[in-house]
Amino acid sequence: MPLVANQRRFTYLELFQATNGFSENNLIGRGGFGFVYKARIQDGMEVAVKVFDLQYGRAIKSFDIECGMIKRIRHRNIIKFISSCSSDDFKALVLEYMPYGSLEKCLYSSNYILDIFQRLNIMIDVASALEYLHFGYSVPIIHCDLKPNNVLLDDNMVAHLSDFGMAKPFLKEDQSLTQTQTLATIGYMAPEYGREGRVSTNGDVYSFGIMLMETFTRKKPTDESFTGEMTLKRWVNDLLLISIMEVVDANLLSHEDKHFVAKEQCMSFVFNLAMKCTIESPEERINAKEIVTKLAG
Repeated sequence: MPLVANQRRFTYLELFQATNGFSENNLIGRGGFGFVYKARIQDGMEVAVKVFDLQYGRAIKSFDIECGMIKRIRHRNIIKFISSCSSDDFKALVLEYMPYGSLEKCLYSSNYILDIFQRLNIMIDVASALEYLHFGYSVPIIHCDLKPNNVLLDDNMVAHLSDFGMAKPFLKEDQSLTQTQTLATIGYMAPEYGREGRVSTNGDVYSFGIMLMETFTRKKPTDESFTGEMTLKRWVNDLLLISIMEVVDANLLSHEDKHFVAKEQCMSFVFNLAMKCTIESPEERINAKEIVTKLAG
């Protein structure tokens, strides 16, 4: 799909006014890159303004990468680029506003519980976005930082993959990027990232597998209970041998549910798929196209 016609850049003053002076009341997210504010632009449209903290070493590079990447991507499950604002001392992206926030926020909310079907549909959406990035272009795009905090939910609970600040095209002749160039999040990062600094579409698949486990266990890969050699993947694998009930988020399965057997089978399938995504050897993992076929089939 072509870019929206007559796209224009916003001025700093326009974004300042739209966010009520970058007010704390408008702040909806923060990260190593900077801050995200809810804003209302002149036509009344609600947007998200991602402001980069230029004191952060990679901020300018991250802005350039994300702006260059996301403005040419058009997919229902990838965050929509609206505009940008760039000067020597201020850089921001104007993006589609997602009312429900991140998957991480919804997953761990004490006020709202995502049911099994919502979680499954969200992960199908993420897999669809990944398939598009990996197979929709002549040169695959690697996201490099797949995690629940980078999956945003709109008012229909449709998932949109966001944060392309570390994304890169996959050039097969240049597979050995150094570890310092790969700043993926601990816990979701494929083992070959840490060992060799090697990035590929297979690394995204690994991160997806970890996220799949987290989404249905409601347990972070960085959970403090995982010490020594224990990881989320090993914990899931070990407990699956005992009972699926030991693994799945207690909110999702109940013996009293008349659809218990069907849901139990669904969960067994999901965790087996997650294991195929997180095989130690990158070349043996399934790809995003196969993930979509299996999840949506």
